[in-house]
Amino acid sequence: MQLHAMFATCPRGLEPVLVEELARAGATDIAATGGGASFAGDYAVCYRANLESRVATRVLLRLAHVPYRTEQHVYDAARAIPWREWFDVRQSIRVDVNATRCPLKSLDFATLRIKDAVCDRFRDETGVRPDVDTREPDVRIAGYLDATHFTLYLDTSGEPLHRRAYRGRTGEAPIRENLAAGIIALAGWDGVEPFLDPMCGSGTFLVEAALIALDIAPGSRRSFGFERLHGFDAPLWQRIRDAARARERPRDARPIFGADLYGEALKTARTSLEAAGLAEVVSLKQANVLELPPPAAGGVMVTNPPYGVRMGEDEDLAAFYPKLGDALKARYAGWRCFFITSDLRLAKLIGLKASRRTPLFNGTLECRLFEYRMVSGTMRRPA
Repeated sequence: MQLHAMFATCPRGLEPVLVEELARAGATDIAATGGGASFAGDYAVCYRANLESRVATRVLLRLAHVPYRTEQHVYDAARAIPWREWFDVRQSIRVDVNATRCPLKSLDFATLRIKDAVCDRFRDETGVRPDVDTREPDVRIAGYLDATHFTLYLDTSGEPLHRRAYRGRTGEAPIRENLAAGIIALAGWDGVEPFLDPMCGSGTFLVEAALIALDIAPGSRRSFGFERLHGFDAPLWQRIRDAARARERPRDARPIFGADLYGEALKTARTSLEAAGLAEVVSLKQANVLELPPPAAGGVMVTNPPYGVRMGEDEDLAAFYPKLGDALKARYAGWRCFFITSDLRLAKLIGLKASRRTPLFNGTLECRLFEYRMVSGTMRRPA
């Protein structure tokens, strides 16, 4: 069993959830850092992390970690990799570079030097250079530069892991799927108690909740970059995928509820649920959150409330938050309510005392996850 050094990326703020997932996948030497976690594992760990992690964005296999000062050092390190051991010259490539406190003047030039190094190594050994395809490459190569060291990875995921198969290439959600799954994990939802998204929009929270409730691996209906690399162990991958599918629970109705004021939003949510084969699992209705009765005596509410673009004018939004607080106070005693928002006015205007505030990032957008534990007769801030 050969162990490899790897790194999994995730939305900032979800690192503790990612560490737990990697441990369940069998990873060792796990160390969280901002936006991800390093770990060690064999191919089985790599395959399971891609298949089963709900919060990871990519799983990267480390090929080099060296000190550098100039672009030439970056080129030399990339050229030293025996690329033919990992993929064929007939496969197209893409190179992406990220950096923190990097002293180099241009990341674009560093990216070009890595690409040149890969192509030059192939040309010297085979007489042919691989093609570059920035849209749908066969192989993705990732570089990371900090103030002193250059790290080079092979991307074993391919398309980012938040792109579940149910949404397809055209459907973009206001909140990324892996962030939605991470928020549900932070909410402590057990997959059994009632779950409600009263402003469900395109249904991302509902689909992710249903996948959790039925123990369906989020990557069970998509392909991965590791399947196109040399050394891919197809029988091992088949066993891991079969084991995940054997754990899936029947797709019958669960206490997972979604509502939205707008019919078009519900139509989109229903389409997503149908594409994921989960239409029978989740209950949908068209309703105003300010008038919506709770579907159970207690449970977990998770939602991404309207913000300026969706709501219209800022004054409409400022009037909405206090009404939302009043509605929760009046109807939702016994519920734990979680709101993810980039509009920090919510905390002040909703008129309730948050029991927890967790910084999160939806892509590059900084957000807060506010938790409100609704108990009859409490939680109301004094005037």
